[in-house]
Amino acid sequence: MNFTELHQQNNPLLIANVWDIPSTKIAEELGFQAIGTSSAAIASLFGYNDGEDISFSELEYMVKRIRATTQLPLSVDIESGYSDDTDTIANNIIKLVNLGIVGINIEDSKVNEKRELINAEKFAQQLLEIKTILKAENKDVFINVRTDTFLLGVPNVIDETKKRIDLYTKVGANGIFVPCIENSEDIQEIVNYTRLPINVMCMPNLPDFEILKNLGVKRISMGNFLFDKMYQNFKELENDVLINKSFKSIF
Repeated sequence: MNFTELHQQNNPLLIANVWDIPSTKIAEELGFQAIGTSSAAIASLFGYNDGEDISFSELEYMVKRIRATTQLPLSVDIESGYSDDTDTIANNIIKLVNLGIVGINIEDSKVNEKRELINAEKFAQQLLEIKTILKAENKDVFINVRTDTFLLGVPNVIDETKKRIDLYTKVGANGIFVPCIENSEDIQEIVNYTRLPINVMCMPNLPDFEILKNLGVKRISMGNFLFDKMYQNFKELENDVLINKSFKSIF
């Protein structure tokens, strides 16, 4: 089953978000069908904030190492492309495809002093130009377009999300990722609105997977939440060692 077909299953595709070789190997050992990088987690590993503070070359290096250690289909979170220039973004994607990745997440917001949505028409036009370049280079990749309408809590969020879905569908998006959507009624409305597979993300009030399946969700991501939880547990364990002056809490 190829990566596109994994988005057409009865059960949603649960993506294991990874950030290094150990997390990748664990995902493979546990039997996940596919993995995706977490841009925030990888940035944190390199000592950067999320929002393209990390360089593309550093991201590329980590993707190369992850790809070399697994046979699982790998999708890469490229944020908004690590450039404002369309040719550069397309070239970045081509470099990743040449490493063996099968999908990307690309988002319609950008962090300057703060995260803001990119103009929808401008972003759609850029997607169209990227798709044209990829086709000319015979590079096939699943483009999961992330719209940050819910993440940023924009006014009339449902209408704005639908508007962006329409634009991104027309220019050839393969899937739509709506992070921070949690309410079942909102999810149902978005799923019913489009023929494209809808991707939701781990959130405190996200319905369980059986409900998401019944709502028609086709992909579920973990984001950087497991990464953050792992280091929270690590901090608590190290604190126990410090306070108790003993390693007993480890064992």
